[in-house]
Amino acid sequence: MTREGGCLCGAVRFKAEGEPINVRICHCRNCQKAMGSPFFARALFNQNALTVAGNTSRYASSEAIDRVFCTTCGTRLFSWRTNGTVAGVALAVFDDRNAFAPTEHIWVAEKMAWVKLEDGLVQYPGTVPP
Repeated sequence: MTREGGCLCGAVRFKAEGEPINVRICHCRNCQKAMGSPFFARALFNQNALTVAGNTSRYASSEAIDRVFCTTCGTRLFSWRTNGTVAGVALAVFDDRNAFAPTEHIWVAEKMAWVKLEDGLVQYPGTVPP
């Protein structure tokens, strides 16, 4: 299956082939700051399953992750692993914003105090254990 999406202004479009590896909500401080939001809800895909068209820019938010955004409107689209393996695609930028539902919360130890997690999903204080 192919799912498509893009930024707010339409200058960047992408296609995601197949099913995501996982769908999670990350509450880590880096995601909060990078997204300007209490969390980052994303679907994780192999980078080779993603095709991106349009002008994007990157910001290295850590040694392992670049944040990819539209150079025109600034929409935050992806968290892109610098090792070439996977990328997190923001759930809200898919054309069908309900295409994927998260199954887990990660980095809950860093969530904002007023965020109440009452959705019944599995919660991990940090990353998912091996």
